[in-house]
Amino acid sequence: MRKFILAAALAAASATSALADTVTVGMSGGYFPFTFVKQDKLQGFEVDFINAVAEETGDEIKFETMSFSGLVGALEAGRIDTIANQITITEERQAKFAFTQPYVIDGAQVVVKKGNESEITGPEDLKGRTVAVNLGSNFEQLLRELPYADEVDIKTYESNLAQETALGRVDAFVMDRVSAAQTIKESPLPLALAGERFSEIRNALPFRDDEEGRALRDRFDAAITTLKENGKLAEISQKWFGTDITK
Repeated sequence: MRKFILAAALAAASATSALADTVTVGMSGGYFPFTFVKQDKLQGFEVDFINAVAEETGDEIKFETMSFSGLVGALEAGRIDTIANQITITEERQAKFAFTQPYVIDGAQVVVKKGNESEITGPEDLKGRTVAVNLGSNFEQLLRELPYADEVDIKTYESNLAQETALGRVDAFVMDRVSAAQTIKESPLPLALAGERFSEIRNALPFRDDEEGRALRDRFDAAITTLKENGKLAEISQKWFGTDITK
Protein backbone atom coordinates (compact mmCIF):
# COMPACT_ATOMS: atom_id res chain seq x y z
CA MET A 1 0.00 0.00 0.00
CA ARG A 2 2.78 2.41 0.95
CA LYS A 3 4.53 1.70 -2.38
CA PHE A 4 1.28 2.49 -4.21
CA ILE A 5 0.84 5.80 -2.34
CA LEU A 6 4.46 6.75 -3.06
CA ALA A 7 4.05 5.92 -6.74
CA ALA A 8 0.86 7.97 -6.93
CA ALA A 9 2.56 10.93 -5.26
CA LEU A 10 5.48 10.74 -7.69
CA ALA A 11 3.10 10.56 -10.62
CA ALA A 12 1.23 13.63 -9.37
CA ALA A 13 4.48 15.52 -8.94
CA SER A 14 5.56 14.57 -12.44
CA ALA A 15 2.23 15.77 -13.85
CA THR A 16 2.58 19.11 -12.07
CA SER A 17 6.14 19.46 -13.34
CA ALA A 18 4.99 18.72 -16.87
CA LEU A 19 2.41 21.48 -16.63
CA ALA A 20 4.89 23.97 -15.16
CA ASP A 21 6.02 26.72 -17.47
CA THR A 22 7.84 30.03 -17.40
CA VAL A 23 5.14 32.67 -17.51
CA THR A 24 6.15 36.21 -18.43
CA VAL A 25 4.05 38.76 -16.57
CA GLY A 26 4.04 42.39 -17.67
CA MET A 27 3.55 45.33 -15.31
CA SER A 28 4.49 48.99 -15.20
CA GLY A 29 6.38 49.00 -11.92
CA GLY A 30 5.01 52.49 -11.41
CA TYR A 31 1.52 52.09 -9.97
CA PHE A 32 1.87 52.25 -6.20
CA PRO A 33 0.98 50.19 -4.21
CA PHE A 34 0.05 47.58 -6.81
CA THR A 35 3.39 47.46 -8.60
CA PHE A 36 6.37 49.69 -7.87
CA VAL A 37 10.14 49.65 -7.46
CA LYS A 38 11.77 50.49 -4.15
CA GLN A 39 15.49 50.09 -3.50
CA ASP A 40 15.78 48.42 -6.91
CA LYS A 41 13.24 45.75 -5.90
CA LEU A 42 9.97 45.20 -7.76
CA GLN A 43 7.19 44.82 -5.22
CA GLY A 44 3.55 45.49 -4.46
CA PHE A 45 0.18 43.77 -4.28
CA GLU A 46 0.39 42.48 -7.86
CA VAL A 47 3.84 40.97 -7.30
CA ASP A 48 2.74 39.10 -4.17
CA PHE A 49 -0.48 38.04 -5.89
CA ILE A 50 1.27 36.60 -8.96
CA ASN A 51 3.85 34.82 -6.81
CA ALA A 52 1.03 33.26 -4.77
CA VAL A 53 -0.68 32.12 -7.99
CA ALA A 54 2.58 30.56 -9.17
CA GLU A 55 2.91 28.65 -5.91
CA GLU A 56 -0.41 27.01 -6.75
CA THR A 57 0.28 26.33 -10.44
CA GLY A 58 3.95 25.39 -10.11
CA ASP A 59 4.94 27.86 -12.82
CA GLU A 60 8.09 29.97 -12.87
CA ILE A 61 7.37 33.71 -13.11
CA LYS A 62 9.39 36.23 -15.08
CA PHE A 63 8.38 39.85 -14.51
CA GLU A 64 8.80 42.38 -17.34
CA THR A 65 8.32 46.08 -16.61
CA MET A 66 7.46 48.64 -19.28
CA SER A 67 5.29 51.73 -19.72
CA PHE A 68 1.64 51.03 -18.98
CA SER A 69 0.61 52.14 -22.46
CA GLY A 70 2.80 49.42 -23.99
CA LEU A 71 1.51 46.48 -21.97
CA VAL A 72 -1.49 45.56 -24.14
CA GLY A 73 0.60 45.69 -27.32
CA ALA A 74 3.23 43.49 -25.71
CA LEU A 75 0.56 40.92 -24.80
CA GLU A 76 -0.90 40.95 -28.31
CA ALA A 77 2.58 40.53 -29.81
CA GLY A 78 3.40 37.58 -27.55
CA ARG A 79 6.25 39.31 -25.72
CA ILE A 80 4.45 38.71 -22.41
CA ASP A 81 1.86 36.10 -21.39
CA THR A 82 -0.38 38.26 -19.20
CA ILE A 83 -0.59 41.66 -17.50
CA ALA A 84 -0.78 42.18 -13.73
CA ASN A 85 -1.41 45.92 -13.47
CA GLN A 86 -5.04 46.37 -12.43
CA ILE A 87 -6.42 45.66 -15.90
CA THR A 88 -10.14 46.40 -15.88
CA ILE A 89 -12.48 44.09 -17.77
CA THR A 90 -14.17 46.09 -20.54
CA GLU A 91 -16.23 44.99 -23.54
CA GLU A 92 -13.46 46.07 -25.90
CA ARG A 93 -10.83 44.08 -24.01
CA GLN A 94 -13.09 41.03 -23.66
CA ALA A 95 -13.39 40.95 -27.45
CA LYS A 96 -9.59 40.57 -27.68
CA PHE A 97 -8.50 38.63 -24.60
CA ALA A 98 -9.44 35.72 -22.36
CA PHE A 99 -9.83 36.99 -18.79
CA THR A 100 -9.63 35.22 -15.46
CA GLN A 101 -12.23 35.90 -12.81
CA PRO A 102 -11.85 39.33 -11.14
CA TYR A 103 -9.43 39.48 -8.23
CA VAL A 104 -9.95 43.16 -7.32
CA ILE A 105 -13.27 45.01 -7.14
CA ASP A 106 -12.89 48.78 -7.13
CA GLY A 107 -14.25 52.01 -8.58
CA ALA A 108 -13.06 55.13 -10.36
CA GLN A 109 -12.15 58.09 -8.16
CA VAL A 110 -11.73 61.82 -8.78
CA VAL A 111 -8.73 63.36 -6.99
CA VAL A 112 -8.13 67.11 -6.63
CA LYS A 113 -5.67 69.50 -5.06
CA LYS A 114 -6.35 69.75 -1.35
CA GLY A 115 -8.71 72.63 -0.70
CA ASN A 116 -10.64 72.12 -3.93
CA GLU A 117 -12.69 69.13 -2.75
CA SER A 118 -15.63 71.39 -1.86
CA GLU A 119 -15.61 72.83 -5.39
CA ILE A 120 -15.17 69.51 -7.20
CA THR A 121 -17.18 66.87 -5.35
CA GLY A 122 -17.20 64.12 -7.97
CA PRO A 123 -17.46 63.42 -11.72
CA GLU A 124 -20.52 65.66 -12.07
CA ASP A 125 -18.28 68.69 -11.37
CA LEU A 126 -15.72 67.90 -14.07
CA LYS A 127 -17.66 69.82 -16.73
CA GLY A 128 -15.45 72.61 -18.04
CA ARG A 129 -12.39 71.18 -16.22
CA THR A 130 -9.05 69.75 -17.32
CA VAL A 131 -8.74 66.17 -16.09
CA ALA A 132 -5.71 63.87 -16.23
CA VAL A 133 -5.70 60.09 -16.69
CA ASN A 134 -3.01 57.49 -17.31
CA LEU A 135 -2.27 56.89 -20.98
CA GLY A 136 -3.78 53.58 -22.07
CA SER A 137 -6.03 53.23 -19.02
CA ASN A 138 -9.78 52.62 -19.09
CA PHE A 139 -10.42 55.82 -17.15
CA GLU A 140 -10.26 57.90 -20.32
CA GLN A 141 -13.12 55.83 -21.72
CA LEU A 142 -15.11 56.21 -18.48
CA LEU A 143 -14.83 59.99 -18.78
CA ARG A 144 -15.82 59.90 -22.45
CA GLU A 145 -18.99 58.05 -21.48
CA LEU A 146 -20.14 60.91 -19.24
CA PRO A 147 -23.15 62.78 -20.70
CA TYR A 148 -21.13 66.02 -20.69
CA ALA A 149 -17.88 64.43 -21.92
CA ASP A 150 -17.51 66.97 -24.74
CA GLU A 151 -17.09 69.64 -22.06
CA VAL A 152 -14.27 67.79 -20.22
CA ASP A 153 -10.70 68.45 -21.37
CA ILE A 154 -9.01 65.05 -20.93
CA LYS A 155 -5.21 64.93 -20.75
CA THR A 156 -3.28 61.65 -20.86
CA TYR A 157 0.04 61.09 -19.10
CA GLU A 158 2.39 58.16 -18.62
CA SER A 159 2.71 59.16 -14.95
CA ASN A 160 2.82 62.20 -12.62
CA LEU A 161 -0.95 62.63 -12.40
CA ALA A 162 -0.64 63.60 -8.74
CA GLN A 163 2.10 66.13 -9.43
CA GLU A 164 0.23 67.73 -12.34
CA THR A 165 -2.84 68.14 -10.11
CA ALA A 166 -0.97 69.40 -7.05
CA LEU A 167 0.80 72.01 -9.19
CA GLY A 168 -2.51 73.18 -10.67
CA ARG A 169 -1.66 72.22 -14.23
CA VAL A 170 -4.86 70.14 -14.33
CA ASP A 171 -7.97 70.47 -12.19
CA ALA A 172 -8.20 66.81 -11.21
CA PHE A 173 -7.13 63.31 -12.10
CA VAL A 174 -9.04 60.03 -12.19
CA MET A 175 -7.73 56.62 -11.17
CA ASP A 176 -9.00 53.67 -9.11
CA ARG A 177 -10.07 54.60 -5.59
CA VAL A 178 -7.74 52.16 -3.82
CA SER A 179 -4.63 53.55 -5.52
CA ALA A 180 -5.88 57.11 -5.11
CA ALA A 181 -6.32 56.68 -1.36
CA GLN A 182 -2.87 55.10 -1.01
CA THR A 183 -1.26 57.80 -3.15
CA ILE A 184 -2.72 60.51 -0.89
CA LYS A 185 -1.65 58.63 2.22
CA GLU A 186 1.94 58.14 1.10
CA SER A 187 2.57 61.30 -0.92
CA PRO A 188 3.67 64.66 0.54
CA LEU A 189 1.65 66.40 -2.20
CA PRO A 190 -1.50 68.28 -1.13
CA LEU A 191 -4.23 66.05 -2.59
CA ALA A 192 -7.74 64.99 -1.58
CA LEU A 193 -10.43 62.55 -2.70
CA ALA A 194 -13.34 64.35 -4.38
CA GLY A 195 -16.53 62.54 -3.42
CA GLU A 196 -17.15 58.80 -3.55
CA ARG A 197 -15.99 56.26 -6.09
CA PHE A 198 -18.06 55.87 -9.25
CA SER A 199 -18.45 53.30 -12.02
CA GLU A 200 -17.57 49.97 -10.36
CA ILE A 201 -14.61 48.30 -12.04
CA ARG A 202 -13.48 44.66 -11.94
CA ASN A 203 -9.82 43.89 -12.50
CA ALA A 204 -8.52 40.58 -13.81
CA LEU A 205 -5.63 38.94 -15.68
CA PRO A 206 -5.90 38.99 -19.51
CA PHE A 207 -4.42 36.26 -21.72
CA ARG A 208 -4.30 35.88 -25.49
CA ASP A 209 -7.52 34.35 -26.75
CA ASP A 210 -6.01 31.29 -28.41
CA GLU A 211 -5.73 27.66 -27.32
CA GLU A 212 -2.49 28.16 -25.40
CA GLY A 213 -3.64 31.42 -23.83
CA ARG A 214 -6.97 29.99 -22.70
CA ALA A 215 -5.26 26.95 -21.16
CA LEU A 216 -2.94 29.24 -19.20
CA ARG A 217 -5.90 31.41 -18.23
CA ASP A 218 -7.75 28.36 -16.89
CA ARG A 219 -4.73 27.31 -14.82
CA PHE A 220 -4.36 30.77 -13.30
CA ASP A 221 -8.11 31.07 -12.77
CA ALA A 222 -8.20 27.83 -10.78
CA ALA A 223 -5.33 29.14 -8.63
CA ILE A 224 -7.22 32.40 -7.98
CA THR A 225 -10.21 30.37 -6.79
CA THR A 226 -7.94 28.47 -4.38
CA LEU A 227 -6.39 31.72 -3.08
CA LYS A 228 -9.85 33.13 -2.44
CA GLU A 229 -11.03 30.00 -0.66
CA ASN A 230 -7.97 29.57 1.56
CA GLY A 231 -7.84 33.26 2.51
CA LYS A 232 -4.42 33.95 0.96
CA LEU A 233 -5.75 36.57 -1.47
CA ALA A 234 -7.45 38.47 1.36
CA GLU A 235 -4.24 38.21 3.40
CA ILE A 236 -2.21 39.83 0.61
CA SER A 237 -4.81 42.59 0.33
CA GLN A 238 -4.71 43.23 4.08
CA LYS A 239 -0.91 43.48 3.91
CA TRP A 240 -0.96 46.25 1.32
CA PHE A 241 -4.23 48.06 2.01
CA GLY A 242 -5.39 47.18 5.50
CA THR A 243 -8.67 45.97 4.01
CA ASP A 244 -9.96 43.33 1.59
CA ILE A 245 -10.28 44.82 -1.89
CA THR A 246 -10.71 41.42 -3.52
CA LYS A 247 -14.46 41.05 -3.03
